[in-house]
Amino acid sequence: MNGKTVVVGMSGGVDSSVAAYLLKEQGYNVIGLFMMNWEESDPDGACTAEGDYADVQRVCAALSIPYYSVNFAAQYRERVFAHFLAEYKAGRTPNPDVLCNREIKFGPFREYALSMGADYIATGHYCGVAHENGRNCLLKVKDAGKDQTYFLNQVREYQLNNVIFPLADLDKSEVRKIAGDNGLATAKKKDSTGICFIGERNFRKFLQEYLPAQSGKIVTLNGETVGEHIGLMYYTLGQRKGLDLGGKHGEEGRWFVVKKDLKNNILYVSHGDEGPLYSRACKASGLNWIGYMPQQTIFCTAKFRYRQPEQKVKVTLNGETALIEFAEPQRAVTEGQYAVLYDETRCLGGGVIEEVIF
Repeated sequence: MNGKTVVVGMSGGVDSSVAAYLLKEQGYNVIGLFMMNWEESDPDGACTAEGDYADVQRVCAALSIPYYSVNFAAQYRERVFAHFLAEYKAGRTPNPDVLCNREIKFGPFREYALSMGADYIATGHYCGVAHENGRNCLLKVKDAGKDQTYFLNQVREYQLNNVIFPLADLDKSEVRKIAGDNGLATAKKKDSTGICFIGERNFRKFLQEYLPAQSGKIVTLNGETVGEHIGLMYYTLGQRKGLDLGGKHGEEGRWFVVKKDLKNNILYVSHGDEGPLYSRACKASGLNWIGYMPQQTIFCTAKFRYRQPEQKVKVTLNGETALIEFAEPQRAVTEGQYAVLYDETRCLGGGVIEEVIF
């Protein structure tokens, strides 16, 4: 036994369950901590987090480790959800999971765990951490399809002190096999998808509860009105489905959302031609660097959405903002999302996309 105590952020999923198992096998004193980040009942009146917490209890019982629950719902609403609503109101497309990592999981959760006497905290993220020359570095992992460094691009470097990512060297199939071989209740549990506080519900209906929608015209780039939208906040660049424009113009080919005019409440679309979706550069703000000392000009790679191969870029810094020029035109780069920067092995950090340059 190494005698060190590690508090594992347990969500009720297979990843955090196996993280706890592996740390116990390595001789740590492991404590499970379940975070309640969203308080709401489903239509039948049951708390939607109860099922996840029950799975945490089952896994911790199987591992013979103690477990606790902590409520961060107030912090989540103030630090993450309020920003989510403000961004949608401004016509942008936010990614609350990125903020949740910085503002909750590696913020109040980390502080709470350390106050419990933990030497380390751990999560089931697919990423790695290294400590080099007094800096903390965020590492990409073996399973490129599951690498989650994109979602950690805004975590402050100091927040990676005393952090362990037990799944860094595993792919998803290995994680599920470990869970199954060791009788963990979450072995076959479906991965959660989408935004945590929305879950499986209809996104439009959820958003309508908080932001009033204003309908308006759907217009082509040459000025022809072809339909009516139900509120700009419900559409994203590149969107093909849900436009209700089938049969317009009669010819084959899909309609795409290519631009949103918030001032005039107009949704612009293109038929068949995806050209208007492609941009050559973007500007990003709030650059957060992890284990990296940036130069004024950087040649590296970037992602502009999670499930995207890395793209070659040139980054020119101006204070906490950056001009990011693409080696090849990029499709549907979206304001409010994150430009995340990489080298061969590491996530260097990232910033919020403020402007797209065509």
